Amino acid sequence: MEEELKEWIPKSNLPIKRFFNTSGKIYRDLGLKNKLDDMADEEKIKVLSSDGMLVKRPILVGEDKVLVGFKEGEWEEIL
Repeated sequence: MEEELKEWIPKSNLPIKRFFNTSGKIYRDLGLKNKLDDMADEEKIKVLSSDGMLVKRPILVGEDKVLVGFKEGEWEEIL
């Protein structure tokens, strides 16, 4: 999953933080709210790829666009 994230994140034009499921138990248990700002991007990607429950869903991956989480307006525009 790490390689996919490295491909998806730049395509999304979003900060890596948007890929985290911030309302998930694992996110809270790891205390990531207080750690992410001090982490390098490579470290954030490694943490994200360590457990699928950390990744925000749904993710839509297209040829030149990646959408993370459901925001109706964004999805309507792309689909």
